[in-house]
Amino acid sequence: MVHFIFWLAMLLAWPVMAQSQTREVKLKIVETSDVHGNFYPYDFIRRQPAEGSLARVQTFVKQQRETYGDNLLLLDNGDILQGQPAAYYYNYMDTLAPHLTAEMLNFMGYDAGNMGNHDVETGRAVFDRWIGDCHFPVLGANIIETATGKTHCKPYVVLERDGVKLVVLGMITPAIPMWLSESLWPGLRFEDMEETARKWLPLIREREQPDVVVGLFHAGKEGVTMGGKYRDNASVEVAQRVPGFDVVLIGHDHARACFKVANVAGDSVWVVNPANNALAVGDVEVTLTLEDGKVTGKRVEGRLTDVGRLEPDAEFLAHFAPQYDSIQAFVSKRIGRFTQTISTRQAYFGPSAFVDLIHRLQLEIGKADISLAAPLSFDAQIKEGDVYVSDMFNLYKYENMLYTMQLSGKEIHDALEMSYALWTNQMKSADDHLLLLRENSGKGGEGSGERAFFQNPSYNFDSAAGIIYTVDVTQPAGQKVKILSMADGTTPFEEEKMYRVAVNSYRGNGGGELLTKGAGISQEDLKERILFATDKDLRYYLMQYIERWGVIKPESLDQWKFIPSSWAKPAAERDYEILFGL
Repeated sequence: MVHFIFWLAMLLAWPVMAQSQTREVKLKIVETSDVHGNFYPYDFIRRQPAEGSLARVQTFVKQQRETYGDNLLLLDNGDILQGQPAAYYYNYMDTLAPHLTAEMLNFMGYDAGNMGNHDVETGRAVFDRWIGDCHFPVLGANIIETATGKTHCKPYVVLERDGVKLVVLGMITPAIPMWLSESLWPGLRFEDMEETARKWLPLIREREQPDVVVGLFHAGKEGVTMGGKYRDNASVEVAQRVPGFDVVLIGHDHARACFKVANVAGDSVWVVNPANNALAVGDVEVTLTLEDGKVTGKRVEGRLTDVGRLEPDAEFLAHFAPQYDSIQAFVSKRIGRFTQTISTRQAYFGPSAFVDLIHRLQLEIGKADISLAAPLSFDAQIKEGDVYVSDMFNLYKYENMLYTMQLSGKEIHDALEMSYALWTNQMKSADDHLLLLRENSGKGGEGSGERAFFQNPSYNFDSAAGIIYTVDVTQPAGQKVKILSMADGTTPFEEEKMYRVAVNSYRGNGGGELLTKGAGISQEDLKERILFATDKDLRYYLMQYIERWGVIKPESLDQWKFIPSSWAKPAAERDYEILFGL
């Protein structure tokens, strides 16, 4: 009888016991990517308040932690060390203090970071110091030390929350050698993302037995092969072809994205990209059902959340106020004076004082016959009057070095042909566009700046100095450029002759493919063409140049023009209005 009562009691209690063994766990994953030094709600380049910033992200994170507590996971996806003077100052000027970028991410409680190409661009001394100052792992499963074959950064991190094990695998685009001198990343190599994922996913499943797998990829969504061997922007390909990811957080291409793809196993994978400048965050909620401690159900929801206009976190601003003051003092230093305002706006429609100032510097420092340069910022301006350190970040956006390379006349011509093919439309009537614009440009297309207008990025719109030439916009791609002479107007330009050509290191390493696909030089041969390279970035030399002369009278060299002018001039006026308004 006693046994009967015991078993009856057990049977009656079973539903309660079973219920107590089933529970739900919610995780919140917040991603920042391509912050580019936008830490404070202030633009140190334009010297004015700005949207976005880590200070505003912190406001959002605090709000979410009120709901999710320790179940909130905060991840950064790279390209955080370059862009604003806030990063530059602690990269190169104050190298003794803890790196501000690391201090801020530590303060905010980041759980993991990832390497981006512009982080590599700062050089090993900088990014290794930053990694060492971070109180969380900075990932890079496909960044390999050539001497040992081991990863330079941790390949992945295991994060355990509320009985759930989550693994984050970090990777970077392998196309670094296309853009950056090996002097910035000595002793390293960058392996293919898909091959790396295929290597690590089985190991992660075997070793860690994770409940959730997150890919943190500093690469965009539209894969392209560069230099004949580097697969850039392969994030979606990895999500589709390598089963096992629940979420793939991406970046690099500055394009907002939030969608699902199916992988080869038929499972859905969320792909999320908050774009750049900390204006939005990737916002992913993972809901797991656990029975007896094992995950029996999983639901993932991805979204993008705008943070650009949230009130900046007061505690964050107060904590980092001393560093703010140091950066302000740095950018406020006067270095010279310009006698007139210069702008990149004119650079799209012909020779401009803005780009030609860079040409002059490149020709001088590189002791070159010819210079190739592009407007690196879509809409930058330096006003007449006193010029400050802050203006130099407008004048030259990236930390590119200067190369002097040996190129033949034909290679120079062919590189320019590709540049103007990326830049200009083939006008078939006087009413056509001069520039190669996206459809519906100026009609509220998604994105901002040049990405809403140009079909191709303007940092590949190289013009030349040192030669006289015309660009016939009625001709098809590959037949637009006619080089008439060297800059003196009398010395002939010869296609067979070898010239000393000044370019930035991005271009000289194959960036934009003007020298590889355009000029026909193999990726391997580019290094052999370098005759001279600076050890500091071009912005440093521009500052020295302006300080040395004191007063600069920026003038266009007027060494090239669009023809026929009867078509090009009115078309330029129409396209200017589309790009910049009246």
